[in-house]
This record gives sequence, C-alpha cells and structure tokens, in this order.
Amino acid sequence: MGFRKKQMVGFGLILLFLAILLSFMMVTLNNLKSSMTEIVENRYEKVQASMEIRQLFSRSDREILFAANDANKEERAESLEIINENHSLIESKIAGLSGSLQRVKAKQLLKEFETQYASYSITEAEIIQKIKSGNSSDVLSNLMDDQREKRKKVISTMDEFKDYQEGVMKDTLSNSKQTYEDMISFVIFAVIFSILVISVTVVWMIRSTSKDLQSITKVIKNIDFKNLSVVPRIPVRTTDEISDIARSFNDMAESLEAYNRKEKDFTDKISEQNWIQTRVADIATMYQRIVDVEVLADRFITRLAPMMGASIGAFYLKRGEGEDMRFVKLASFAGDGEDSGRREFRMGEGLIGQCALEKKLKVIDDIPEDFHLVTTGLGEVNPKSIVIAPVVFEDEVVAMVELASLEAFTKLQKHFLNQVLDTLGITINNVEGRMEIERLLQESQAQTEELQAQSEELQSQSEEMQAQSEELQTQAEELRMINEQLEERNRETEEKSKELQVAKQNLEKQAEELKLSSKYKSEFMANMSHELRTPLNSILILSEMLSDPNDSKLTEEQQEFARVINSSGQDLLTLINDILDLSKVEVGKLEVVFDEMNMSELPELLHRNFDHVAKKKNIDFIIEKDKNVPDIFFTDEQRFQQILKNLLSNAFKFTEKGYVSVQIKKADEENVAQWIQTKGASNWVEIKVKDTGIGISKEKQKLIFEAFQQGDGATMRKYGGTGLGLSICREFAKLLGGWVIVDSEEGQGSTFTLFIPSMPEGFKNVGEAIAASPEVAAANHDEPAAPFDSHVEPDAGMMDEEDRDKAKPFCNKTVLVVDDDHRNIFALKNALKHEGMEILTAENGYECLELLEKGNDIDVILMDIMMPGMDGYETMTRIREQSKFENLPIIALTAKAMKGDREKCLKAGASDYVSKPLKLDQLLSVLRVWLTN
Repeated sequence: MGFRKKQMVGFGLILLFLAILLSFMMVTLNNLKSSMTEIVENRYEKVQASMEIRQLFSRSDREILFAANDANKEERAESLEIINENHSLIESKIAGLSGSLQRVKAKQLLKEFETQYASYSITEAEIIQKIKSGNSSDVLSNLMDDQREKRKKVISTMDEFKDYQEGVMKDTLSNSKQTYEDMISFVIFAVIFSILVISVTVVWMIRSTSKDLQSITKVIKNIDFKNLSVVPRIPVRTTDEISDIARSFNDMAESLEAYNRKEKDFTDKISEQNWIQTRVADIATMYQRIVDVEVLADRFITRLAPMMGASIGAFYLKRGEGEDMRFVKLASFAGDGEDSGRREFRMGEGLIGQCALEKKLKVIDDIPEDFHLVTTGLGEVNPKSIVIAPVVFEDEVVAMVELASLEAFTKLQKHFLNQVLDTLGITINNVEGRMEIERLLQESQAQTEELQAQSEELQSQSEEMQAQSEELQTQAEELRMINEQLEERNRETEEKSKELQVAKQNLEKQAEELKLSSKYKSEFMANMSHELRTPLNSILILSEMLSDPNDSKLTEEQQEFARVINSSGQDLLTLINDILDLSKVEVGKLEVVFDEMNMSELPELLHRNFDHVAKKKNIDFIIEKDKNVPDIFFTDEQRFQQILKNLLSNAFKFTEKGYVSVQIKKADEENVAQWIQTKGASNWVEIKVKDTGIGISKEKQKLIFEAFQQGDGATMRKYGGTGLGLSICREFAKLLGGWVIVDSEEGQGSTFTLFIPSMPEGFKNVGEAIAASPEVAAANHDEPAAPFDSHVEPDAGMMDEEDRDKAKPFCNKTVLVVDDDHRNIFALKNALKHEGMEILTAENGYECLELLEKGNDIDVILMDIMMPGMDGYETMTRIREQSKFENLPIIALTAKAMKGDREKCLKAGASDYVSKPLKLDQLLSVLRVWLTN
C-alpha cells in the first residue's frame, strides 16, 4: 500500500469514525429535540389548553351562579355575555386540541369532555333561559343541581385529560433523560473507540513509514562519501512514495558511481596531462641558455631517459646534406663505451634509418632473447621494449632518438615523447642557428673592435691620416650598426627561424667585406710604417752622427740639439712599434714563443736597466724576491720583460719622490682564480710594481688600460706619453695567459700586480700564427729588440785611439747603396764615409746592375726593397743569377716590415736582413760580420 494511500486510509478511517460519531450525536440530539419539543410545544400546550378550558369553565360556572342568585339585571346581562364569550373560547380551545391530539386515549378523553360539555352547555343554556325568563327558584334549583352534576363530570373528564397529558409529558421527559444518558454513554464509548482506532491507524501509519525511512537512513549513513565508486542501494519492498524515494536514491547512487568513474577517469587524464606538461616544462626550462648542440643533446638524453623509464638511450644528429647526409651519435645515456649503439648511420640504414626515412615513431616489443644491450655492474640485461623516434622540423628529420627499457613503454610515455619531440626540432634549429650567428657575431665584433682601435691609433699619427681614419671610423660605425642589426636578428631568429638563412647570407657578405677591409687596413698600416720609418731612418742616423762628441765639429749646444733630435726619433720609433704591436695583438697575429727563462736573474736585470733612472730622479729602487719562486719559469721571455719594462717605466715616470719597489713571489692560485682562469698552468708568479707617485683615481683605473688613454689631460700635458704602455701590458699579459690589475688612490701612489703562469706545454689559445695572407706584422717581427739591455755599452770616451782603429775594419771597402730615397742615401753615405768606406749609390735596380756590369770592385751591397721600376727582390735575384756575384754580400734594408719578409729576402738572394730605421751600431755590426768573413 502506498504512503499516500496509507495516509488516505488512516485519515479516512478517522474521518469516518468522526462522521459516525457526529451522526449518532446528531440523531440523539434530534430525538432529544423532538422529545423536548413534544414536551414543551405539544404536552405543555395541551396541558395549558386544558387548564385554560377549566378556568373558562369555572368562570362560566361562577357567572351562572352569580347571575342566578345575586346579580341584578345589568350584572346578569354582563355575566351572560361573559358566559357566552367563555363558551365560544372553550369551543375554540376544544377545536384546537382536537386538531393537535394524536394519541387515541387523548382523543377519547377530549371526545368525552366535548360530549359532557355539550350536555352541560344545554343545561347551562336552559339555566340562562330560565334566568332570562325569570322562572322560579325551584326550577332553577333543579337545573342548577343537574348543571352541578354535569359540571363535576366535565371537570372530572377535564382533570383526567390533564392528568393523562401530564403523564404523557412525564413519560416523554423520562424517555428524554434516558436517551440523554444513552447518548452520553455512547459518545464516551464512541470517543474511546475512535481514539483507539485512530491510535492504531496512526501507529500503523508511523510504523510502516518510519520502517521504510529507517531503512533509507541506514543506507544513507553507510555511504562512504570519500569513496563514491560503490554506493549502497536501498531495497525496494513496496510500491509507495518511499519506494519511489528508494528508486530515486538508487538511480542517484548509480549516477554518482558513474560520475565518480568519469571523475576518476578525468582526474587520471588530468594527472597524466599534468605529468606530461610538468616534464615537458622541465625539459623546456632545460633548453634555456644552451648555445651548443652537443650540450643540448647530452642534457636532453640525460633528462629524457629517466622520465621515460628507459635504461639506455642514444641521440643522433643529422650532419651534412644530400649524399653526404648522415646521423651522428652526439650523446648517450647509460652506454657501454663504444658498444652502446652505432656511431652513425645513413637514411634508410637499419630500423632507425628506416624510421628516419618514414618520419614515424616505431616501438619494438618483440625483442629476441639474445639481444643484450642494457648493462649493469652484475652483467647484461635484455631490454623488453625499444622506441625509435624521429625529431622533425619543417617536415625534415633533424635528429633521431632511440631508447630501450626493461619494461614496455606505456601509452602515456609515448604521448609524452611525441610532445617533447615536437619542440625539440625547433630547439635544435634555434641552437644551431644561434651557434652560427654567435660565430659570425663574434667575428664581426672582433673585426669591428679591431677597426675601431686601429682607426683611433691612425688618427693620432698625423694629420694626413685623419681623413682615412675618419673613413675607418665611419666604417666602424656602420659595422656597429650592422652588429646591432645582427643582435636584433639574433633575437628575432628564435621566433622566425625561417629567416635564418637570409641573415646568414647577409652576415657572410658583411664578414667578407670586413675581411677585405681588414686586409686593406693591414696593408695601409704596413705602408704607413714604411713611410714613417724611411724619413725616420735618416733622422736617427744623422742625429746619432752629429751627437758623437768625438767626431762632430758642432758646438756642445748643437750636439745637444742633435741628441734631442735622436731621442725624439727613438721615441717616435717606440711609438710606431707600440702601435704595430698593439694592432698585431688585436688581430691575433702576434707570435708568442713559450720557453724556459731563469727567474733568478730577473732582479739583477731590473737593477741593471733601472738603477740609473732611480739615481737620476733621486728615488729608491727596491726589488724583493721570495725564496719559493721557481728558478725555471716557462713563458715568452721577450713579452714578459717588455711588460715589466712598461710597468717600471710608468712607475718611474709618475714618481717624483719616495720609492719604486718590485715584489716577486709565488701567487696563490685561489687568489688568481678571481681574475682569470688558472687551468693548464704548473704554477703562478705574482709581481707587484709599487710606487709613491701621483696615483690614479678610482674612476680612471679602468680607462688607463685602454689605448691612447691616460689619467687626465693635466697628466698628459705634464708627463707626456702616448697612453699605450699599460694597454700593451694588459694585452701581452693576456697573450701569456695572465692578467694585470691596479690598486691605487689619487696622491697615494699605485700598485700594479702582474699575475703570470708558468706554461711548460704552452698556451694553446695564444701564439698560433695564422698562415693567411700577409697582414700587419711588427717592425721587429724577425728581428726582435730586447726590452732590456743584456749588456752595458762601454763609454765611447773611454776608448783610446788604438781601440778605435781596431774597431774600424771598413777602411778602403767599397759599398753600393741602392735606395730610391735621397735622404737615406745621404745619411748612409755620410755615416759610412765616416767609417772610411767608399760609397757608390744607385736609385733603383737597373742602376745597380749597370754599376756591377762596369766592373766596379764592390765589397758589399746595401739593398732597399721598395723601389720604383725594379724592386729589391728582383734585383737580388738577377745578381745571384750571375755566378761571379754568388758570394757578394747583399744586405736587405726595408721599412715595410711584412710577415715573411726576412724569408722572402733570403730566398731572393740576400745575405742578411736589417729593418729600418737603422741603428748605426747594428748596421756596422752586420757589415763587420760580412766584410771580415
């Protein structure tokens, strides 16, 4: 039975019992009402009517007696009238009672009363008639007696009627009381019975409903809301609304289980997606700041293999194009030396080559039992699954990845691998493009910096070079703008990799232009060196001759002028050499030769070369050398000594009082490491050059190491100089693998610290001369002048005349000077004449050959190289072609000192080689060697 039906039945029974109870009460009340109505309306009215009839009857009887005995005529008439009125009222009352009586006995009594009253009325009428007629009292007395008898019967019947009505009324009242008492009893019983029935109905309804609800509540309480995969069901036992609730709950439970399954599946998919995205993001983060494809391959395979659960893996990158295209292994994971996979393969070779050809991922699960590739410390293990995947970029395979695992690769791992490889191709292309751009950019920057530096150097040489220097600066600015464009393109390349080839071609074109420009500049530097050294050669020779106190006829003041000219020429020569050295360092063409040197001789060498400077300036010169400094040290001694010479010259130059000290000790490698890399050196030496000079402000300490830079304008005006010394020191120190730092306060002096390594194996990145087209070479390339004098020249005034005669083996010797510059001819002619030699001159190769053909007895030839018409090389070649001149000494002289010129001169037939500007002592020494031999 349904819940609603139960409610309807229950409440229906209650309403039914209430209706029955109310109906019974209504019937009982109606009965009571009828009884009361009968009592009040019928019985009471009938009794009242009988009483009124008796009263009227009694009154009529009294009026008759009054009229018959005591009344006068008027009173008798009035009494008669009253009697008549009463008689009419009695008859009407009797008529009324006759119509309302229902009981037979009452009707009989009323009929009897009516008959007796009619008889009485007759007698009464006779009495009234007799009274009216005035009969005698005897007649009236008889009539009165008869009336009296009839009156008694009427009254007796009337009383009987009244008593009967009262008895009926009492019976009716008694019945009404009994009915009331019965109704009260029934109502009590009905109420109690109704309460019992209602209670039973309610209990039945509550129990049946609560039982179903309790079963539902019990099931709901047993639900595990943390695990909705299995939800308990409510048993359906009825077909009521509760069963509908149970069925709805069961449907809801089924829906919850389905939703839980879907949610779990969705959560699993989200977890898998998060797993993939997290690892993809991890690998994408790893790509950052990688600029080398080999580093990318190694990091990628090392990171990918554990994520894939692989036990071994290999990464192959495509090399070459067309028929030369092949895939080369760049990195591996958990490999067994050379046995971990193939070194390389071509497209279509083997399964991996076929995968590369098809551009499809391949998974191999059916692996033979004898396929052993995964190795452990205990032996080899057979992999269960192998995956081979191509890395595709723009529909072209750029790399291959192969992984092997001890367990089968899951679908999630394969999906992860596909997502990773989607971005790997772009990354490989970006890294390769970045590497190419970085290489071109570095070349461009190096060449740009070279052009800028050389342009600034040329500007300081002469006003004639200014136009060309401005042109170079303009070119350098253009290159800087191109460099900025290249940097911008480098950033854009990561987003627009397709434009890489266009940028590459532009860069290559600009690199060729830079290379050509560098070549032109190098030739220009060499030509400028020749043009500067040629006039400088005659200045130095003539000023040296004029300043000789023993041979000059000049006054002492004029000799001092000549010495000033010679000193200025030497300074100019030093400046030219410094500029060319710095240029050669910047373009990487300065050769560095690492060989052993004796560090124990360094203090004595420094004293020998700078004691006289300290004495002249009246300052102290202190040298301290620790005992733990190794005696044998491997470096380029010439460059090392030149660094010390520049540092000490700089210290003495800016120190007016106090001292200059040199401290030589073994350097702490950890201290050196904060300035420069220390790999490859057997040990380090730290040399501090300290002075009490003017000092350097903090903001100028970086500036002083730049070319042509000094502390400020006042310093330059007061102390002079070019500002190249410290720049060359730092560049030479870098070439030797070391570094120079400064610690100074303005007005407190300066401390320059040189860190230099001992390199028994040499420095691989430095000192490798590039055998390309001839570029700038230092004037002392083939004939390096030592920065320190290894011996002290004896004073010319101390030589006696006999020694001087022995020092002149040139008397009566004939020298042929071949040079197109009259200034050089004049200087050499006077210098050699002073030595007692006979001088012949020729302005070019043709004149030289003519003089030789004339049969002049020539002992030695001084041959200039750069001459119009026939240059020195061709002239020497033609001379050597004649057998009679095979042993004739030919000394090549040139101011254009190009790399390989010495070998070229010797190959053309020169006996020796001297570069301009000439040092007279050096020239005479060379002549002495060849003339005495």
